Amino acid sequence: MSDEKGLNFIEHIIENDLRNGFQKEDLRFRFPPEPNGYLHIGHASAICLNFGLGLRYNAPVNLRFDDTNPAKEEQEFVDAIKKDVAWLGFKWANECYASDYFGQLYDWAVLLIDQGKAYVDSQSSDDIAQQKGTPTSPGVPSPFRDRSINENKRLFSQMKEGSTEPGRHVLRAKIDMSSANMLMRDPIMYRVLHKAHHRTGNDWHIYPMYDWAHGESDYIEQVSHSFCTLEFLPHRELYDWFLDQVYETKNTRPKQREFARRNLSHTVVSKRKLMRLVEEGVVQGWDDPRMPTISGLRRRGYTPESIRAFADGIGVGKRENMIDVAHLEFCAREDLNKKTDRVMAVLDPIKLVLTNYPEGEHELLVAENNPEDENSGSRTMPFSRNLFIERSDFKEEANAKYFRLTIGKEVRLKNGYIIKGEAVVKDQNGEIIAVHATYDPDSKSGSGSEASLRKVKGTIHWVSQEQALDAEVRLYDRLFSEAAPDANKEIDFLTFVNNSSLEVITAKVEPSLANTQVGKQVQFQRTGYFVVDPDTTENHLVFNRTVPLRDSWGKTTNN
Repeated sequence: MSDEKGLNFIEHIIENDLRNGFQKEDLRFRFPPEPNGYLHIGHASAICLNFGLGLRYNAPVNLRFDDTNPAKEEQEFVDAIKKDVAWLGFKWANECYASDYFGQLYDWAVLLIDQGKAYVDSQSSDDIAQQKGTPTSPGVPSPFRDRSINENKRLFSQMKEGSTEPGRHVLRAKIDMSSANMLMRDPIMYRVLHKAHHRTGNDWHIYPMYDWAHGESDYIEQVSHSFCTLEFLPHRELYDWFLDQVYETKNTRPKQREFARRNLSHTVVSKRKLMRLVEEGVVQGWDDPRMPTISGLRRRGYTPESIRAFADGIGVGKRENMIDVAHLEFCAREDLNKKTDRVMAVLDPIKLVLTNYPEGEHELLVAENNPEDENSGSRTMPFSRNLFIERSDFKEEANAKYFRLTIGKEVRLKNGYIIKGEAVVKDQNGEIIAVHATYDPDSKSGSGSEASLRKVKGTIHWVSQEQALDAEVRLYDRLFSEAAPDANKEIDFLTFVNNSSLEVITAKVEPSLANTQVGKQVQFQRTGYFVVDPDTTENHLVFNRTVPLRDSWGKTTNN
């Protein structure tokens, strides 16, 4: 048994079961997504929880697709889910599908009919909903509740064979129409759907409801602990009732327990709402880097390690709460700082001319790839008379607290020389189009000369004009301007879309990035962390900003 210090309440449940005689070798967990969309950051927490328990207890974890609704489910989503779970670094013991159990679920349903515990109801869905009553008043039994066993079996067989129109009949469990838990008031077990299933094709014309399929699938797979989010707490009583009908004492009986969903600020995680974002063109697809989907986060440059650190950091709890997206961004910075090369990129370029540097000449300066990684090595960068610097790194006139380039003051060019601002060149509208400066040839970084050791207060980055590459840079920000865009149910969440969530610019980057592979993550010095986007081609570099070096959102929203 494990040391219980620092365990979360889910782990305490498992430890308590082990103390009470449950055998450790019988532990088995599962992650059971429905393949009706792409996984999002909320799923990442459930993935890390279940697979983390598997690692902690050396227990198998199944990846099971709860594929019981062919109207919404597609093979595309199955493939995407498998890719996401694997990318997060987890391996599943078995790849399972609820559709694998359709035959067994049907046989058990017939058994319940034989036992008088299920019946075919021929009412409309509206009538069924109305007769269920309210939380404060009991339901009314269906007029078909007392159909004979033979009639129920005959109608259920017709439903299965496809001779019944959708909506004509449903199969309901016969439980208690006066139960305080409305889910126990004769819940629907099967409905008719004449839809091709992505795995079973047209073999089936009836499909099990989630509550019937989920717990029984756990039982078939001998899952010991079935962890769900808190909205399934009212379903636990029904989960257990269905298990009671099939459970044999020689087998493991699954235990459902619930944990609170963690909501992420400035986004939505409802699959229905994410689908709207895609279908209405607010984003460019499920993997748009502004989406909270795992595929979107991956394309934006988040690492598996950063997402796992985020999930571990917020933990699991019994109450829902809102997690600031800044925490996720912090996890990204912490991880990327350790592993990314530092490179030069000028996002808003202005020309810098070193008037005393020899015309037509250039030299190679040495730059360390990553000071956080002693094994990262170094590279060379071309340096010349004509450079690009950031427009924001120069002011023609500045106060004493401005430590970047200005007329009459010195700064150091990163990995290069100390320079002094001398003059500006302006266009006919008075806009500065170039800055003239002089450089101290004895001040080269790392040369060991007395001049190189001279201290100046500012250091700025640069690229050589001649050798610089053009790159499309996509500056992504929060998709919504409100922390909880769907909190007010009377206001469409799309009202709060941040129209500045994407800015596309052309930047100048150092030539070492010419053959950078898709997915490569780098730090643009003094700017942020970026990743090479799949839209990159041989002649067109595209970078996505993962996160800035610092959180600037709080400053802008609090001012």
